[in-house]
Amino acid sequence: MFLAVLLLLQSGSPAVRPADPQTIDTVIVENRNIFDREDAAPDWVAHLANKLHMRTRQWVIRKRLLLNRGDPFDLARVEESERALRNLGVFRQVRVDTVRQADGKLALRAVTADGWSTQPQASFTSVGGDNTWEVGFIERNFLGTATELALIYGRNPDRSRLDLEFINPHFFSRRTLINARYSDLSDGHRGQWQFGLPFHETAAPHSVETYGELAHERVLRFRDDVLLDSTSHRLFRVGLMAGIAAAATTHKYARIWGGWEWRREDFGATDSSRVPYSVFMTVRAGVELGAVRFRVLEHFNSYARREDVDLSPTLRAGIVLQSGVGYEFSGQTSAVWKRGFAVVRVAANGLDTTRTQAEVTVVSQDIPRHTWIMHAEGGVVTHPKPGAEFDPWMVQRAPRLFGIHEFTGTRSTWFVLEDRILVVDEILGLMALGLAPFLDYGGAWYRDEAARQGGDAGLSLRFGPTRAVRGEAVEVAFGYRFGQGVQGRRWAVTLRKGFSF
Repeated sequence: MFLAVLLLLQSGSPAVRPADPQTIDTVIVENRNIFDREDAAPDWVAHLANKLHMRTRQWVIRKRLLLNRGDPFDLARVEESERALRNLGVFRQVRVDTVRQADGKLALRAVTADGWSTQPQASFTSVGGDNTWEVGFIERNFLGTATELALIYGRNPDRSRLDLEFINPHFFSRRTLINARYSDLSDGHRGQWQFGLPFHETAAPHSVETYGELAHERVLRFRDDVLLDSTSHRLFRVGLMAGIAAAATTHKYARIWGGWEWRREDFGATDSSRVPYSVFMTVRAGVELGAVRFRVLEHFNSYARREDVDLSPTLRAGIVLQSGVGYEFSGQTSAVWKRGFAVVRVAANGLDTTRTQAEVTVVSQDIPRHTWIMHAEGGVVTHPKPGAEFDPWMVQRAPRLFGIHEFTGTRSTWFVLEDRILVVDEILGLMALGLAPFLDYGGAWYRDEAARQGGDAGLSLRFGPTRAVRGEAVEVAFGYRFGQGVQGRRWAVTLRKGFSF
């Protein structure tokens, strides 16, 4: 009861709720191409891009709208429809609102602008002398259907891999998702799939999804930047997750969820043909509470687009039954002010292995063209299976001027202070440019050793596309490294994707 009251207090009341709801008479969809006439790009660039691009089909947009003809006006559904369209990842701009027609009737209008979705991949990252590169091809809006196809070959200091991926958010029906991925590794292979109907909106009454994974790979274990051992990992699992909403509105929900999983997972010596045979049956069940709170920001993690930042107070808790009784828990809460916010997130689970992580992020845009970010996080894992230790470089949650595996262990910390300064919002209508002075500090270590951390301070040059479907920033960072984790030169340069918070 206390949690339910807390969520109601945090959710607040909607900004606008018409006293006399009106009925949507018609739905208008306006989908614009990559470049408009008033855009600053050279004419030949705009003309060529628009000709080569296949515009998103109107039925794709209509399927994401949560209001249809004959429905009463609901501001919360209008805002959630806009978020759902942005979440498709094929538009650079989205606006959903209402307009009065000549006869006085109310129309719902969705105005979108496509982004460039055909993306040859050629990326290179160099940190502390460790090089990672990728080449390939991604089509994020195949034939204008918001379907993603990807073929990417990459190499890092550990292994090379060829990735194939297929994602369709409306496979077979309006909101049934399918996600399939296969990786051919130089030391194995891995395949994953997910299919079903998720909770596609706050007021959704139910969800049901199936998933599976098949892998045969080599797991590397590092300590203090030195390879300890190599283990053969074989995995085959299938599962089912489902949930029902005990209570749900457009502003908050209470859900009951459950799941079943069959898993065979084996670890053994890489030079042995015989691997132990281990089968597990896992059952999960729990509750989830939440209330809707989003902020829409610009110049946060990307450029020239509106970003939805999820600050919704949520709580998810459940029990896990396998050979024993375990638990899983996650939640977040937030505080919001006029031009900023703070959010706290916590996640924990435990059975044979226990893992606990927590983080806090504070963002301020009080100064025009500046985005101040303070972020801190930490984690602890006990009795990890091979490969489950913290390796912050692999998930890009560590000081940016340090190389691969320089920090590994069962304890992890990371602190970053960064000021993202917008320099130029449009360069030839194609790119934006910014600067970011930064301070990082953190690392990872094992329980039986002293804390192993390092820090760096410097300046990043951030640039990102303004016409692509996703505007992830790339940064070139230069700075000075310090702390007990430093090996080699103190001054360093790195080229990599920018951090996302």
